[in-house]
Amino acid sequence: MNLFLDYFQQLNWDKLASFLMQALAVLICLTLHEMGHGLAAYALGDPTAKKSRRLSLNPLRHLDPFGALMMLAFGFGWAKPVPIDIRYFKHPKRGLALTALAGPVTNFLLAYLALVGANFLLPSAYSGTVWAGYLLDFLVTLCLCSLGLGIFNLIPFPPLDGSKVVEGFLPDKITYTVLRYERYGMLGLMLLLWMGWLDGPLVAARSAVFTLFQSGAAWAASLGALLI
Repeated sequence: MNLFLDYFQQLNWDKLASFLMQALAVLICLTLHEMGHGLAAYALGDPTAKKSRRLSLNPLRHLDPFGALMMLAFGFGWAKPVPIDIRYFKHPKRGLALTALAGPVTNFLLAYLALVGANFLLPSAYSGTVWAGYLLDFLVTLCLCSLGLGIFNLIPFPPLDGSKVVEGFLPDKITYTVLRYERYGMLGLMLLLWMGWLDGPLVAARSAVFTLFQSGAAWAASLGALLI
């Protein structure tokens, strides 16, 4: 019993709290990302995601274990793709591009709202309010995770969302060629990540968008504080 108590007291609670915050942020980012795809497709006339029960806030329906692990380890990853049937779209290529774009856009919106909330909590956190400090840390973590997911998926590399957006503007012949080799895209992407060739550009892009969002978020939080 004493041995267990000694172990319990030696736990690094700050690191544990940080890990739990990051894990929760990853689940939220991935879930809303895929819901964004599904809702966009549904709005454009495709009920496939709804029939597959992917218009859900249950993260287990969207989770790709390896993609989530990549998010936890590197801040960039993916979820299980939402099934889409472009035959339901009035304009298939345009509908596919808009559906693909909806995921990253959802992440950017989530990141901005999290940053507004973080700025709103700054005075309370600086005053020493414990709950405000933890919530502030979580919101910043959520913002960074959401930005990382959104930016990563905008890379125009199959099978990421960015490639679907680009395909919406390509001639059909080129699109079919890209689709033919799409299954090899994930292998190439894993190689690029493993070699670390994407780390610098992705981190730089995330920092740039974070800085841009922060200027607007600080203004929105200040306005909100005045209204309250």
